[in-house]
Amino acid sequence: MEKFAVYAPRLIPKKNNFEPGHRACIGCGEALAIRMACKYIGDNAVVVNATGCMEIVASQLPYTSWSLPWIHTLFENTAAVASGVEAAFKVMKRKGRGPERTPKVVGIGGDGATSDIGLQALSGAMERGHDFLYICVDNEAYMNTGIQRSSATPFGAATTTSPAGKVGMGQFSWKKNMPAIAVAHNIPYVATASPSYPFDFFEKVKKAMATRGPSYLHVLSVCPTGWRCPPEITIKIGRLAVETGAFPLYEVENGRYRMSVMPSELRPLKDYFKLQGRFRHLSEEAVGRIQERVQREYYNLVEKAENGKRIQRSKGAGKPGTEKVSA
Repeated sequence: MEKFAVYAPRLIPKKNNFEPGHRACIGCGEALAIRMACKYIGDNAVVVNATGCMEIVASQLPYTSWSLPWIHTLFENTAAVASGVEAAFKVMKRKGRGPERTPKVVGIGGDGATSDIGLQALSGAMERGHDFLYICVDNEAYMNTGIQRSSATPFGAATTTSPAGKVGMGQFSWKKNMPAIAVAHNIPYVATASPSYPFDFFEKVKKAMATRGPSYLHVLSVCPTGWRCPPEITIKIGRLAVETGAFPLYEVENGRYRMSVMPSELRPLKDYFKLQGRFRHLSEEAVGRIQERVQREYYNLVEKAENGKRIQRSKGAGKPGTEKVSA
């Protein structure tokens, strides 16, 4: 990161296609993620946005924070609408009626619109090979409608529909691995990202935008309201998610895994949990059991990335760079 310290303002586009003035909560990681992504989505794009926090806070008539063509869709059909827009541009181009530069279609949805209600449409769009980018802004629950659990809610987290108490310990199932589902569709590019690591995030958005065919970006979006944490530590919590292995940062290009940010040593999961009220009910034993699974899945990813390096070396390809961070 040191190489960016002096020149960062010159490297990042100054124009915002997601403007200030929206009504997101203080410290909203999702609004930050969208603002950062839009810097590299550029001007030649059409955004298809599912119902959710960003739709509510950024598009209340007569106001909008979007400087791009923007379509509001339902929870369940974001990828279907994006597929239709992408197909329409192809038809217009074939008939000689389209724009000189075909806009990139970008679908955006939360974890509920992606891993739950909209999964069928997204799977179909990936399988058909539509040329579009889908961004999941994952705040790990249905925050817009009252902090209800989703299939992306971490095991043990307390929500309004998975409350912690005498009967239960919070979320009863493990977080759905949506990036792995995307990889299983054999699409060209899949990556995870976090606003807490901006340059890693920017590079992945640029890669995804340049990819021909479907690309999928899964972004951890810290939600102070739903996670019950102070809004001023949004970036810190996002970094702890990576440093503890709870949310690894990696990419999969044409089936080959690469860790883009690797802590020199994983920090204890309790460092991440203790700052969030949604985990405060968990016993030390429960946190230990969750940590075992988190670390097992993390090192499985590392092993896949190491296998990818070996394949690259055997083919004489260049060695990709990896950002090293100290725990």
